Amino acid sequence: METRQDQALDAAIRVLGTRGSRQLTHRAVDAEAGLPLGSTSNYFRTREALVAGVLDRISQQEHNTWHRLAQELTEVDLEGFTQAVGRLLHRLAGPQRTLTLARQAIFVEATVHPELRELVRTKRDELQSWGAEWLRRLGSTEPVRHFWTLMALLDGLLAHQYIVPDPGFDPTPAVRELLRGMLSTSTSTSTSDSP
Repeated sequence: METRQDQALDAAIRVLGTRGSRQLTHRAVDAEAGLPLGSTSNYFRTREALVAGVLDRISQQEHNTWHRLAQELTEVDLEGFTQAVGRLLHRLAGPQRTLTLARQAIFVEATVHPELRELVRTKRDELQSWGAEWLRRLGSTEPVRHFWTLMALLDGLLAHQYIVPDPGFDPTPAVRELLRGMLSTSTSTSTSDSP
């Protein structure tokens, strides 16, 4: 059962993802959630506390998204992983667009708020431990570096799709090409290192 606090956080995500960070106020969240005036500030006394709460809520929802991705992967192979990542990007660019844009708005805020930057770093480390493990299973000899290279591609593809929407958006070929290049480099490096 969703609590009022959850309702406020989900409303804050909608405000951030549809109107931008300058519009994120306690009053705007109350209105978006249909809560009595002052409800959001009862849970989050400051804007900084509200933004931190939103980051946690986004992380929970994205964790669930990544977990669903993992469940889709019955085998650990390059093509299966590529297809699953392509489906994930479609969700992030479509049904989860507002959530993704809210996350990006928080990242922008983190550039000027050191305490928020630290929270983002913690969430980033959690994601890295999960994602790097998948790349290690696919044969990467540098799974952490390869994971962040993949994430940079995904962020770029999403940003481009948001700014220049393409109804035929298909990120799968770019993901496949990057993974093949990174993993073939890993394979050739590990082969050339062997005696």
